[in-house]
Amino acid sequence: QVQLVESGGGLVQAGGSLRPSCAASGLTFISYTMGWFRQAPGRVREFVVAISWNGGNTFYVDSVRGRFTISRDNAKNTVYLQMNSLKPEDTAVYCCAAARLMAKTAELYDYWGQGTQVTVSS
Repeated sequence: QVQLVESGGGLVQAGGSLRPSCAASGLTFISYTMGWFRQAPGRVREFVVAISWNGGNTFYVDSVRGRFTISRDNAKNTVYLQMNSLKPEDTAVYCCAAARLMAKTAELYDYWGQGTQVTVSS
């Protein structure tokens, strides 16, 4: 049974930082691209960033590039999202997901976590 469990969200003031993480189990972690998506109330789910199996390739949506950094520790089956210079518009539920290939389309991801809430106050 595959499980992706996010943690590390929270409430932070604008300009602050958070570092959510996603622990995976029940799958061969190194076989998967890992991605983060977010969904704010009343808005569609949005791709944020993805990282290839060995961390060699990453892809960021323009709105977070230079502020967010994705990384992974394959020994711990965990992916991290370092979020700096947070803005109120970053407020959303952040979900991690696993895909067999590098992708930014949600439909190409096979497994999903439940998400962690990130709230940025102005």
